[in-house]
Amino acid sequence: MTGELKDETEEEFPHSPFIRKQGNIYKPNNKDMDNDSMNEKAMEDVHTKEIDLVNRDPKHINDNVVKVDFEDIIAEPAGTYSFDGVWKASFTTFTVTKYWCYRLLTTLVGIPLALIWGIFFAILSFVHIWAVVPCVKSYMIETHCISRVYSICVHTFCDPLFEAMGKIFSNIRIQSTKGV
Repeated sequence: MTGELKDETEEEFPHSPFIRKQGNIYKPNNKDMDNDSMNEKAMEDVHTKEIDLVNRDPKHINDNVVKVDFEDIIAEPAGTYSFDGVWKASFTTFTVTKYWCYRLLTTLVGIPLALIWGIFFAILSFVHIWAVVPCVKSYMIETHCISRVYSICVHTFCDPLFEAMGKIFSNIRIQSTKGV
C-alpha cells in the first residue's frame, strides 16, 4: 500500500517545491540529496589545490618580460673573444648570482609581498562585488527609467516636427541644365 500511495503522490505533485532533485542547496555539487557518501575531502577546494612545482607560470604571464639569460645580456662579436676560461667564469658567475640573488629576495620579500598582494586583491574583490557592481546596476536601473521618459518626449514632440519638415523638404526638386 505504501508503494501505491507513493506513486499516487508523485503523479499528483511532479514538481513539488520541497524536493530538490538537482542537489543539496548547501552542497550544490551533490547529484542526489540521498547520496551523502561523498565526503568533504572529495570536493575540490580552490584554497587547497595542488601547486605545480615544475611549471610555475602555466598562464605564461612572464614569458616576454623577465626571461633574461646570459646570452641576452652579454655577447662577444666575432673577432673580439675573451679567453675561454673568462667566458665560462663570466657565464657561471652571472647565472649563479642571478639564481641565488633571486632566491634570497624571494625568501626575504616574497612572503610579505604575497601577503600584501593577497590583501590588495581581497580588498579589490570586496569593493568590486559589494560597491562597484551594485552602483552600476543601480545607475543602469535609474538611467533606464530616464531613458524611457526621454524616449516618450522625443516621440511625442520631435517625431511630428521632423516628419512635417521631411514632408516639406521632400517636394523640393532641383534641376540643373547646362547652358552652352
